[in-house]
Amino acid sequence: MARIIGRMPELPEVEVTRRSVASRIAGAEVESVFVGKPLRWPLGIDADELRGCRVGEVVRRGKYLWLPLLPADRQAPAPRSSGGLLIHLGMSGSLGFSWQPGAPGPHDHFDLLTDRGVLRLTDPRRFGAVVWGPAMDQGVPARLLAGLGREPFDEALTPEAVHTALQGRRVSIKQALLAGDIVVGAGNIYACEALFRCGIDPRLAAGKVSRPRVARLLAEVRAVLAQAIEQGGSSLRDFKDAHGAQGHFQLSTQVYGREGQPCRVCGTPVRRIQQAQRSTFFCPICQKR
Repeated sequence: MARIIGRMPELPEVEVTRRSVASRIAGAEVESVFVGKPLRWPLGIDADELRGCRVGEVVRRGKYLWLPLLPADRQAPAPRSSGGLLIHLGMSGSLGFSWQPGAPGPHDHFDLLTDRGVLRLTDPRRFGAVVWGPAMDQGVPARLLAGLGREPFDEALTPEAVHTALQGRRVSIKQALLAGDIVVGAGNIYACEALFRCGIDPRLAAGKVSRPRVARLLAEVRAVLAQAIEQGGSSLRDFKDAHGAQGHFQLSTQVYGREGQPCRVCGTPVRRIQQAQRSTFFCPICQKR
């Protein structure tokens, strides 16, 4: 079972979850649906209407997963109107897929029972969601995804485009990264690490980051996220993928979670400050305004 508990899952953890679930559930036929306590938004469809659908290829958009549900009697890709489920793990949710997970517990709020196993959303705080829509770009899913920036590995996301989008922004560059309206996925851990790698002080106003520094920042955001995905995400508590393997990125962080410890480059103690109610870790020597 995939487990992401203790902090909001960020893009690498969601992508690792997608990869560990997608190949196992693709092509599965929905036999029944269990809906527990209300989540952040209602399902938006009678659960019985999902019976008999076949699961398509699971895709990720930002920190959301899209689970296409296709007519069971079609072998070719179904029309866009077939629909699907948009899944968000909220602040403390976990998504797992197993053959016999047992009866739902008090924090298990959605089960998609298929002929290949059960996809289960567990969410103690109930900030997560499972929402039906006719397509990713229609209905409630379209509204939820409307404000997201480009994917970090999108070739159309150029340094010039990012630099232009940052112009005039007075918030810190760290906050601009977390906003997600320019580029999605640079969550707290990975924003701290990317800013350290490119030597930018997280307190610097976003609009004052020069074009060359923006280019390096974008490159480091991509490198950090790619490394985190390769290492299975960050298991700060008990995140595991669908095969039970923990992530290891947390073992290689340069600044995140290392307050008071020596910088791995210059030896200066790593500092921690609060920015918009989030902890920011940085080296006051290596990172310049």
